[in-house]
Amino acid sequence: MSDELRKAGTGSLPATLRLYRRMSAVAGPLTPALVKRRLKQGKEDPARIDERRGIARQARPAGPLVWIHGASVGEVLAAAALIERLRALNIRILLTSGTVTSASVVAKRFPPDIIHQYLPYDSPRFVARFLDHWQPSLALFIESDLWPNLILAGAARRLPMVVINGRMSQRSFPRWQKLQGTIAALLGRFDICLVQSDTDAERFSALGSRNVIVTGNLKLDVQAPPADDARLERLMSVTRGRPVVVAASTHPGEEEMLLHAHQTLAPYFPSLLTVIVPRHPNRGEAIARTITASGAQVALRSLEELPTARTDIYVADTMGELGLFYRLAPIVFMGGSLVPHGGQNPIEAIKLDASIVHGPHVFNFTEVYDALDIAGGARLADDADALVKQLGYLLSNSAACKASVAAAMHVVDRLGGALDRTLVALEPYLLQLQLEMGAADA
Repeated sequence: MSDELRKAGTGSLPATLRLYRRMSAVAGPLTPALVKRRLKQGKEDPARIDERRGIARQARPAGPLVWIHGASVGEVLAAAALIERLRALNIRILLTSGTVTSASVVAKRFPPDIIHQYLPYDSPRFVARFLDHWQPSLALFIESDLWPNLILAGAARRLPMVVINGRMSQRSFPRWQKLQGTIAALLGRFDICLVQSDTDAERFSALGSRNVIVTGNLKLDVQAPPADDARLERLMSVTRGRPVVVAASTHPGEEEMLLHAHQTLAPYFPSLLTVIVPRHPNRGEAIARTITASGAQVALRSLEELPTARTDIYVADTMGELGLFYRLAPIVFMGGSLVPHGGQNPIEAIKLDASIVHGPHVFNFTEVYDALDIAGGARLADDADALVKQLGYLLSNSAACKASVAAAMHVVDRLGGALDRTLVALEPYLLQLQLEMGAADA
């Protein structure tokens, strides 16, 4: 047993975690095979693969360092406003994530002084190397991306750890209940769990969290995504006068339903343009082939094509341009919801005055969509036929679009404020960091 395990008192870990630690340590030599497979799948950046082994590509900055971890794009963007507040306190930030797309978003949308690293694979050796180098002063884990070796090693080093924007979905909760001892051993090592809702608080407490505070959903406080003015003007000039529907962050199986909706509605709205923004841009060419096979005209943004008067569907298979397309269209379908993926965050689109349509599978944002649907700030489409009806209704009724946007904005205003509540809960830690900075300056 390692010294870190002894210091953390982890000799009494549940059998599941002891087995996990042994297997993850033994699996270390298999990392090259894992890396090779993930590189082939496009899930790793070949230029930065050492970061997955805990090898840093830059020096640690002097002074206190707050480490913030989010699994992917949604979690990273949820922390954007919090990061800005911390930067205003002159606190340095290390931001980790686990996906290539999230790294791309950080590079495009975050200030250059934010240090981004890929989270190391959860092997004890890689985790120790990562923590030895960065020596964070405070660790903030966004939502529920919890890696056992990382958490146990942090606890062994007496690193203050806090869950922020915590969420426990209806699907995850019963699974963790079957592993009550395992999750309790992990959650019990966090100083505080700041969670999104009363339901999340009940679930975190039931699973073993010692100190749970409801702060709300940081994703409701996100800023509208940026857009390049010149690119926006160019798009608007080639689409002016056309009804436009944007399908944001779509997943496999949804594009076919959107194609069906477009072809059904096109006779009633002859110049209709549907913009499909796939969640994973590398699927753009495959989506375009499906559209072409149906007889519809398609253009691909990754090929630097612009929609023409003959274009039926524009596939925006690029990264970081959702702000552009939200500004282009008054109606947005939120992807990942007609298939059981869990839905995508509608707040950015709402803040850019879009009327929202979504499918039934929104368990990642249940409370947000429930509130929007009840208030009339979003419209539910249970299946492909309902999608046609909802889009057709909004396309033919501009007053309904405006009313939907107004209702949605009211919901967002009512449910917002998570950022301020999160900062209040973190205040004791931030005060300590500022005292350390003052002592170092003196």
